[in-house]
Amino acid sequence: MATKTKQRSTYTCTECGGNTPRWQGQCPHCGQWNTIVETAPEVATGPSRFAALAGATGGLQALSEITPRETPRIPTGIGEFDRVLGGGLVAGGVVLIGGDPGIGKSTLLLQALAVLAPQHSVAYVSGEESAEQVALRAQRLALPTEGLQLLPEIGLETILTTLGKARPRIAVIDSIQTLYSDAYTSAPGSVTQVRECAAQLTRFAKQSGTSLILVGHVTKDGALAGPRVLEHMVDTVLYFEGDTHSSFRLIRAFKNRFGAVNELGVFAMTERGLREVSNPSAIFLSQHSQPVAGACVLVTQEGTRPLLVEVQALVDNSHAPSPRRLSVGLEQNRLAMLLAVAHRHAGIQCADQDVFVNAVGGVKITEPAADLAVLLAIVSSLKNKALPRQLAVFGEVGLAGEIRPAPRGQERLREAAKLGFTHAVIPKANAPKGGVKGIEVIAVDRVEEAIARVASLD
Repeated sequence: MATKTKQRSTYTCTECGGNTPRWQGQCPHCGQWNTIVETAPEVATGPSRFAALAGATGGLQALSEITPRETPRIPTGIGEFDRVLGGGLVAGGVVLIGGDPGIGKSTLLLQALAVLAPQHSVAYVSGEESAEQVALRAQRLALPTEGLQLLPEIGLETILTTLGKARPRIAVIDSIQTLYSDAYTSAPGSVTQVRECAAQLTRFAKQSGTSLILVGHVTKDGALAGPRVLEHMVDTVLYFEGDTHSSFRLIRAFKNRFGAVNELGVFAMTERGLREVSNPSAIFLSQHSQPVAGACVLVTQEGTRPLLVEVQALVDNSHAPSPRRLSVGLEQNRLAMLLAVAHRHAGIQCADQDVFVNAVGGVKITEPAADLAVLLAIVSSLKNKALPRQLAVFGEVGLAGEIRPAPRGQERLREAAKLGFTHAVIPKANAPKGGVKGIEVIAVDRVEEAIARVASLD
């Protein structure tokens, strides 16, 4: 009687793709260290394995002859979540949402499914919690659970079979790192299991039209755990941000095939779950009883939304041979650059000073339009002179000392005026021709000019 031999796993380098028969610390092909991971053995596949997908792309087509159709989105009923998604969920779309443990991923998705359940068929696949634990969380959040289907399971084949029969409109997999497939010998959470489980779930979503949301773990560095190809497979990648010790949570879109990237959704964690923040700028502005030195209000742009964020700087005498340069929420390398520009073009000397910069509220700002606000906050702290209370600032600083324009300048000015700001220091190229009602625009094109104009304000 013939016995079936089990195929052994192979080991592949994530950098060059070279194969080795066993795990090694260094790849013998490209010489990189710690890049070899276990992969599934190649097996012969029948001609019908990808038949459903091949039927849709069986030959070359002229792009001009293809008529695109606008697929209606599925609103989740949570406005800030819909904003980050680009308007709602898309049929057949796959969303990957990651974040630190306990930050609110499962809570948000359970709230969204509870809102969607009366109008759509929804399914929640829990790989980390039992059915009783999910029910207790829904009870604690006072969520209506009628119509919400639950599947506590980590076996991929069972999940696909169940979802294939139920054909839900929206399905949540919590989380992708807990799933495993019987076809592979590696443990759940390994590179092979995460990649293959995500690939098969994505294939199911595309073929069935189910909107799929995958919850992903993150590493200690804040990146999604597992292979980088996981982010390439899905249509949308969202990250939860914020300090778990704070009540505010931020969701940011880093990839979105159906909407704008860098969109930001703002929530507050309460006893009843996550609640939307209607005026996000309020949480990023500190409330001072009187003007303080080292604080400057930045008008930043997160996706399509302008936000006002307070940038704080502290400049103090250094007691070490090498002065410290620390930045929280802002680019640390740009801080060193700005100090060099301020010294060269405006005579601001900080070589013997410790410089600390912070963005209030735990928000992370990556756009270069924050440069001018950071620079003015540093000058304010160094001279111990507070900036005017109702002053808003934005603009990129170049190495030659010039102030470069920022995108969507008029939208930023209108947002500042709406919140009661009366003065704005902006790049000259962003100056509106007709002005903005309620706010005085101070257009500058040099760093030294910006510092002088701000100093002349009352």
